[in-house]
Amino acid sequence: MKTLHGMVLKNFLPVFLTALAFFVLVLELVDLFKNLWRYLSNDVSFTQMLSVAVYYLPKCIMFALPIALLFSVAFTLGSFYSNNELISVFGSGISLFRLVLPLILAGLVLSVASFYFEEIVVIDSFRIKNQLTGEFLGRRQSQSNTNVTVVGENIIYHCDYYNDSSETLSGLIVLERDDEGRFIRRIDAEWATWDGNLWELHRCRIFTWDQEGKFLTEQKENLLKENKINGPPGTFRKTMKNVEELRIAEAGEWIESRRKAGLPHRELLTDYYKRYSFALTSLMVTFLSSALGGSFRKNILLMSLLSSLVLTVVYYVFQMVMVIFANLGFISPMAGAWAPFIFFSAAGIWLFRIART
Repeated sequence: MKTLHGMVLKNFLPVFLTALAFFVLVLELVDLFKNLWRYLSNDVSFTQMLSVAVYYLPKCIMFALPIALLFSVAFTLGSFYSNNELISVFGSGISLFRLVLPLILAGLVLSVASFYFEEIVVIDSFRIKNQLTGEFLGRRQSQSNTNVTVVGENIIYHCDYYNDSSETLSGLIVLERDDEGRFIRRIDAEWATWDGNLWELHRCRIFTWDQEGKFLTEQKENLLKENKINGPPGTFRKTMKNVEELRIAEAGEWIESRRKAGLPHRELLTDYYKRYSFALTSLMVTFLSSALGGSFRKNILLMSLLSSLVLTVVYYVFQMVMVIFANLGFISPMAGAWAPFIFFSAAGIWLFRIART
């Protein structure tokens, strides 16, 4: 059995590495040609384009890994089938599952490795790639923001508009509460300016309880400066974060902070769960392709390539649809992220059951 498994891996690995290199090259070329006219119009040098490609390489490996596994497993088993080698294997009483077990284990190992590879390498490299692309193409995004709510420990800020260039807030409301969350004071300011340490509130209306704590009293101030009203301007800026550019722990903390602040976070939560399900895609496609790969006896190269591309497109379209359903609230973010993996894994089990051995 060890000899047979060794033969399977010996035939699989060269095909897998070649396919991985090919699909990575395709992804790199797609990204290059997509931005080529922008590079040329902005006088981006060859060295700068090469640096973008280098930092994009780890992300391309992550994208290409499932496709390469689909192709290489299908091609390897198809080659065995066309050479009538599977007839002797099945005739000796060895099932298809036992034959492809090393391939499935390889898919599992690659799934675990890809998860940590993304955490350690891909996150930083992809963020740098996006930064370099924006810098070379002259993309500048404003960090001014509208309808902002910031929740502090005992103070809640809400403003209609934050101007990042002047560091001013318009239509500011400040709610102050005690350690138990009870209302203490509300301040309505027409605008506020940042002096480097705290906010200067202009033309304020201050609402507090009277001495008996039964009625609200109103007081007006043209200028109000208090040390406790010191939420930094950075907390009001437009969020430029992307779950794909954050590590799992960072993404989880960021989503939780938005949830506590009452800000939209459903789409981010779906992307967060998808990070886990996507890491297991290598295992799923290996399992699926192992059940399907022995079906090709002629035109193995063409059929393996075609089947891998078709299954990949179907998988990603199905994933996109599930993510849209999750973002619209038809299903939970967890279901939107994991439904494709569960569905295609079930399809792999069914193909194993009907596979001829």
